[in-house]
Amino acid sequence: MTRRSFLRQAGASAAVGGTVLAAPAIVHAQPAIRWRCPSSFAKSLDTLYGISEIVAKRVSDLTGGKFTITPAGAGEIVPAFGVLDAVQNGTVEMCHTAPYYFFGKDPTWAFGTAVPFGMNYRQYNAWWHYGGGDKVFNEFTAKSGVVSYLTGNTGVQMGGWYRKEIKTLEDLKGLKFRVGGFAGAVLSKLGVVPQQIPAGEIYAALEKGTIDAAEWVGPYDDEKLGLSKVAKFYYTPGWWEGGPALHTFVGQKALESLPPEYRAALECACAEATVLLMAKYDAANPPAMRRLLAGGAQLRAFSKPIMDACYKATQQVYAETGAKNADFKKVHDHYFGFLKDQIAWQGVAEARFDQYQATAPR
Repeated sequence: MTRRSFLRQAGASAAVGGTVLAAPAIVHAQPAIRWRCPSSFAKSLDTLYGISEIVAKRVSDLTGGKFTITPAGAGEIVPAFGVLDAVQNGTVEMCHTAPYYFFGKDPTWAFGTAVPFGMNYRQYNAWWHYGGGDKVFNEFTAKSGVVSYLTGNTGVQMGGWYRKEIKTLEDLKGLKFRVGGFAGAVLSKLGVVPQQIPAGEIYAALEKGTIDAAEWVGPYDDEKLGLSKVAKFYYTPGWWEGGPALHTFVGQKALESLPPEYRAALECACAEATVLLMAKYDAANPPAMRRLLAGGAQLRAFSKPIMDACYKATQQVYAETGAKNADFKKVHDHYFGFLKDQIAWQGVAEARFDQYQATAPR
């Protein structure tokens, strides 16, 4: 059941009358169900981990407490990158994660989060809900026995923290960079040595010099991790994450066991959490950026030659990957086919407005 069909049914019930009594009657007739939901994010990250709490509370509210989801932080039940396996093998019924963490299993997973020079937040939402993204991505996840619900987005991310300035392409060669998902494959073509490290280990790796640079999310979350204390150069933009989405993975068998009303409650809770996470980041990032800059962080932008080289390398990786992975090519062509029109439209109005706003006298 889609969110829209669920809302239409709710409206039809109201038209008949007795809605206030009917809905609780349906809930009370349903069984009590208890699920667990491990997250790929630590509890200290109130934004990313907090999504799981929002979903759990809303599902409980919508079902009169009959459907209870218990969130767990990274490492409490399974490691941060072990949540998908836990859903697949039935250890838990669901999880909350960034699908591109599973790039090593199949690069197609990256389209669940973000790919280099891909969609922003609004474009991704449009693709997922109205452009067929939900269908095409879930055709892929079904092969792993999971159903994916869009549950959050951080908006365009920053390009990371560096212990030295990145002025030319030569500065990238040999750079040990904590970077997740598809970006590592692209940057390796330019001499970068990508490292996949969970959030909780980034600070120590930078402090010890195990890595030279790290990207995480943006000002609010990066400040919580204390990254400015061990690497002062803060680069923009995170071209590999224009609008990284988060998802709830539910085991196919577990989902099929849910009453339709519970499924609808879960879907609506995930949709609401997506809106709330983006709103929280938009509210929290500006003051966090001011604090970081006041504390000594040095804001920098990647040069055009570096951006152009990264774009060229990205297209090479897409072509190479698509040539040997049919699932990847299918989702890639669908995703970028939709994005082409989005870029054309947003360039007409959105981008011009934002550009003026950024330069207008205040």
